[in-house]
Parts: sequence; C-alpha cells; structure tokens
Amino acid sequence: MKVRVDNAGIAALLARADVREAATRPVAERVLAAAQSIAPVDTGAYRDSLRVETTDRGSAVVAGTDHAVYVEADHGTLARALGLTTKG
Repeated sequence: MKVRVDNAGIAALLARADVREAATRPVAERVLAAAQSIAPVDTGAYRDSLRVETTDRGSAVVAGTDHAVYVEADHGTLARALGLTTKG
C-alpha cells in the first residue's frame, strides 16, 4: 500500500480561515471549559474574562484581565486546562 500526501492541497486548506476555525474551535471550547472550572477565584474577574478568540492561526483561549499574566505565572491555569483536555 502506498500513501501519497497532497502537501499543496493540505496547505491550501490550511490557508482558509474557515477551515482553521472549524479545526481549532472545538478544541478551544473544551480548553475554555476546563480552564473556567479550575481557575482560581478571588473576585472572579480572571475566570469571567476567559474566552475563545479567532486568530490568524485559528481559535485561541485568552484571558482579558490586566492581572491574567500573574494568575498564569502563579497557577498555570491555561496550561493545566490544555493538559486536562488532551489526556485519555
């Protein structure tokens, strides 16, 4: 059996924003749900600011508070959420 990969065809698909979005949005939504469930809560501002955004590379989970960088440095919420969604 031989498999021939159409690299140009794959590149053409990945160049389409709708294809990138369709491929990445479901994963981003799962990461978002996991992050919201494990986010540390003092005022709730960090957890409530988590959202999925469309980027030039597909979908991404972002936090929209000024102190998100400190929460991530202390707790690693988004990294842990990604790990929770890729196991098993």
